[in-house]
Amino acid sequence: MTLKNSGPLKKAAPLELVTVPCLADNFAFLLHDAKANQTALIDAPEAAPILAALKARGWGLDLILLTHHHDDHIQAVAGLRAATGARVTGAAADAHRLPALDQAVAEGDRIAFGGEEAEVIDVSGHTLGHIAFYFPASGMVFTADSLMAAGCGRLFEGSPETMWQSLSKLAALPPDILVGSGHDYLDGNLRFALALEPQNSALISRIEALAGLRREGRLPMPSTLSEELATNPFLRAHLPQLKQAVGLPDASDAAVFAEIRARKDRF
Repeated sequence: MTLKNSGPLKKAAPLELVTVPCLADNFAFLLHDAKANQTALIDAPEAAPILAALKARGWGLDLILLTHHHDDHIQAVAGLRAATGARVTGAAADAHRLPALDQAVAEGDRIAFGGEEAEVIDVSGHTLGHIAFYFPASGMVFTADSLMAAGCGRLFEGSPETMWQSLSKLAALPPDILVGSGHDYLDGNLRFALALEPQNSALISRIEALAGLRREGRLPMPSTLSEELATNPFLRAHLPQLKQAVGLPDASDAAVFAEIRARKDRF
């Protein structure tokens, strides 16, 4: 069965977006600028489905953007680079454990692609040196394992305070942007969110919508930031109802986030 994206992009977006399922539950993303005839890839979990998606559309591959060093995001770089000649960009802070980079970047840097630029955002927490790529003209941000659909990545290297700061940066972006995260953990993430906020009507609606997407074989990715702000408990740790739900009504936002993350780890 061929999986389709869950909905059309905003009409004004100059870049075409293709979501590519990889491995068991990873997502890679292809961005194509038709006018410039250039294609970029966000993360490289598995070569075969990515190459198949490119071939089906008659696209080459010009640029690979890496979010962080974990194998399920970089292991196909060598094969894709050999097959396409694509250049590779990743975080300077992570360069010692990434494939060889043609361009090393840090927060605040801009990456030219096609007719627009991607802005680099440091979203350390899941790992140190994790970055996100924000395309403001197209209204897209690619967050991999920092902000995830209805969740966030485990804190393998960073502290709760670091991750909360990273998520707060992402939460401040325009709410109508599309969010491309690295994995499909939605079912478990939404069950956990509902355990914290059983009366959240937006969350209940999202769970119902996901069931419909699953029945139709449609991809639940990308989401929108507004959807995440309304339903993702890791973006909502500053809200009184979440603080009350975890029994920390007077705690700092970062402390409440830490408690939510700890509960998810045990869920």
